[in-house]
Order: sequence, then C-alpha cells, then structure tokens
Amino acid sequence: MAGEEGVHPRLQKTIVLVGMMGAGKTAVGTALARALKVPFHDSDEEIVKAAQRSVAEIFERDGEPFFRARESEVIERLLTGTPGVVSTGGGAFMAEANREMIARLGISVWLKADLELLWNRVKGKTTRPLLRTADPKATLAGLIEKRYPVYALAQVAVEAEPGLSIEQMAQKVIEALTAEPGVFAED
Repeated sequence: MAGEEGVHPRLQKTIVLVGMMGAGKTAVGTALARALKVPFHDSDEEIVKAAQRSVAEIFERDGEPFFRARESEVIERLLTGTPGVVSTGGGAFMAEANREMIARLGISVWLKADLELLWNRVKGKTTRPLLRTADPKATLAGLIEKRYPVYALAQVAVEAEPGLSIEQMAQKVIEALTAEPGVFAED
C-alpha cells in the first residue's frame, strides 16, 4: 500500500463515544469503526433490538430508570466483547457506574458540540423523547448545562466543528486517541 493513509494500529480498548444528542456519536462512530476496521455498536439500537420497542416507547411504557438499567447492561456487554466503537445515548455517561465501567474497560471520547450546532441537527426530529417539551431548544440548553460538567470527565474530548465532514471528525478522534496509552497496540 502506498503511504500510511488508512493504516491504523490494532485497537486494544473499546472506544465509547459520549455526548449530547446530535453531537454525531452514531455517524462519527460508524466512520471511526470503518476506518479502524472494527465493529460498531449503537447502545440505543441494541436496547431497541432486545426490547423490540423504540427508545421513546420504552421511556413511555417502562420509564427512564428501566431504560437506564438496560443501557448499563448493554454497555457492559459491549465493553467486554471484541474491541470496537460504541455510540451511547446522551444520558448514559451521566451514571457514575457507567463512567467507572467505561474507564476501566474502554476509553471514553466526548464529542463536544455547542448549542447551535446541536440544535441545527436535532430540531424537527420526533425521535428525541427528552425534547418533547413546549420549548425544545431551551430544554436542550438545560441538558447541556447539566451534562457538560459530567461529559468533561471523559478521558478524551474532541470538539465538533460545523465545517468538518463525518470522516474528518472520525480522523480527528483517531488523532486524539493516538496520544492515549494502551488504546492501540504497538506493532
């Protein structure tokens, strides 16, 4: 192969993407997994498959505590499997037990994005149960205020930029992870 582009060392730890809805966890995670040639998992999709109901239906029927318990089980299963990339729901990292488990078994990467970027990505979508409020943008701003101090506990933070493509953002994550010991095998 000519040059080093596209050649990445072997992933040793599962990369867990955390951040707000609309930060790009699923899109960037998919591109990241493709670039690293590892499996990609979306924790919300895994829960939906197991429950055979949408996240919104689970919230409505069983409540958020039930959903969060299933979420923790799924994240643990994904962390103990083959190293890959996991996209988590926006609230997953808020639980101290999840943060501890991710730090012990994988590596957390916060995809950090500002309110305007997030709002432009999520407005008008009906798939976000936490934004089913009278003023969804204010709700999103409130979630940012509450969650960002916790997201800041992630082992790595990567700033989302409006002009970056999904693939460029995935490369930015890879570059940030290269500086972290133990994430990639030294061949």
